[in-house]
Amino acid sequence: MLIRLSSLTVFAVGILLFVWWARQPGGSASAAPEAWDTAHTAHSEDAATTPVLVELFTSEGCSSCPPADALLSRLGQNQPVRGADVIVLEEHVDYWDRLGWKDPFSSQAATERQNEYDQSFAGNGVYTPQMVVDGRAKFVGNSDSDALHAIRTASQAPKPAVRLSWEKDDVLTMHVEPLNNTAERDGQHVYLAVAENMLHSDVKRGENAGRGLEHNGVVRQLTPLGKIDAAPAGFSSSVAVHSAREWNRANLRAVVFVQERRSRHILAAAAIAFPKV
Repeated sequence: MLIRLSSLTVFAVGILLFVWWARQPGGSASAAPEAWDTAHTAHSEDAATTPVLVELFTSEGCSSCPPADALLSRLGQNQPVRGADVIVLEEHVDYWDRLGWKDPFSSQAATERQNEYDQSFAGNGVYTPQMVVDGRAKFVGNSDSDALHAIRTASQAPKPAVRLSWEKDDVLTMHVEPLNNTAERDGQHVYLAVAENMLHSDVKRGENAGRGLEHNGVVRQLTPLGKIDAAPAGFSSSVAVHSAREWNRANLRAVVFVQERRSRHILAAAAIAFPKV
């Protein structure tokens, strides 16, 4: 009996020593492989980050799309890549609307934008779900590994800062620093997107019939603000941003980004929550 008790004591001490060693720098337990949901904590306010625009072309009529919608939400909420400020836009195309369920968030503008990306990617075809990162990489939209790789790659290329602020009467003021990261000389375009989080939809028909779907970053409005030049002083402007009555103002964000006309590369981006009334 005494021998058994002594053995248990030695075993317990051994476990405690192993746990202590594993927690030390260089211990094996501290070298856990980087995972999607534990890769990094949220960015601190003073950490330098590069904005990365992640667009998902999706539809409530597509049975493969809900996992991609969920992935996009996680990317925006968890910010899993150190050095990247992930800005998400969920763009609902309208070519599924005739196949049993009309997506309440769909628009022809989203379909047209996806077709424009298809041309810039040498016409490899449009589909849902399709994710595009910074206008430079596209892939099947429910692939965690492809998303993390593309975001990590995009975050390594610094972008000019975009500063956003609100004035009275929902006037958004923006300033874009000089565009020293553009390779083309045929013009850049500034866009304003109004995106809404925490949207829910109960699908009655089509491939997702009977499902309740959750959405974040849904593009309610995408407006081209005009063409700009890569001026040495940068670019400044103001625009009145109006929210529709059916939108929940508390869940809205304004996203401003600069995009090259031909390559469709994102040169700069920033997001700001709507002001409280």
